[in-house]
Amino acid sequence: MPGKRTRRPVSAQAFYERALTEAEREALAAAREVEGLDQEIAVLRAKLWAALQEHPEDLPLMYRGLDLLIRAVRTRYRISQEDGETLGERAAALLRQMGDLLHGEDGHDG
Repeated sequence: MPGKRTRRPVSAQAFYERALTEAEREALAAAREVEGLDQEIAVLRAKLWAALQEHPEDLPLMYRGLDLLIRAVRTRYRISQEDGETLGERAAALLRQMGDLLHGEDGHDG
């Protein structure tokens, strides 16, 4: 048909890159080179620790961060759902203990 334009499919990469700044496109290009989840897990751990230091009273934030960390670790090591839940329970207990230590609730003065 005359006058009808045929649309070319747009790649997902091109579609999303249009919404990014130049700096974000550069970061995205660098991120594509990274393999595995080890760095992401390390960053999540560091951010969770920083959040715990800055906002020890914000338990919902801690639990959300911990849930994200557990999912990443489970994915990284392909841990079963049951084992992941056990890991989550242990991590939650550890997080509570760390919070108690920050608040001096371990029977010591700090």
